[in-house]
Amino acid sequence: MYAVVEVGGKQYTVEKDMKIITEKIAGKSGDAIELDRVLMCVDGDDVKVGQPVLDGVVVKATIEDEFRGAKVLVFKKKRRKGYRVKNGHRQDQMALRINEISVS
Repeated sequence: MYAVVEVGGKQYTVEKDMKIITEKIAGKSGDAIELDRVLMCVDGDDVKVGQPVLDGVVVKATIEDEFRGAKVLVFKKKRRKGYRVKNGHRQDQMALRINEISVS
C-alpha cells in the first residue's frame, strides 16, 4: 500500500516505514503528526484518486530530525561596473518517518 501526500507544497509517494525529507513544518523532533492532504491511495488493485484530496485517508508520521539543507550560493554581477554580490541560503528541512496509512 502506498499513498501520494502533499507536504510543504510538494508531493511525495510514501509507504509504511519510509523516511522522507520535507520542508520544515510545525512541530519538533519526536512529535507525531497526521498528514491529511492525501491526493491518491493505492492498495493492490484498489486505486483511489482525490478531487483534489481524499476524505477519510490519513498518513501518520513522526518527526525524526530537524536540520538545514545544503548551501545554495547566489552570485550577482554587472560587467565593467565593479558590482558583485554573493549571498548564501540554507533551507530548513525535516526528516519524517511514515508510521501508518489509514483508510476509513
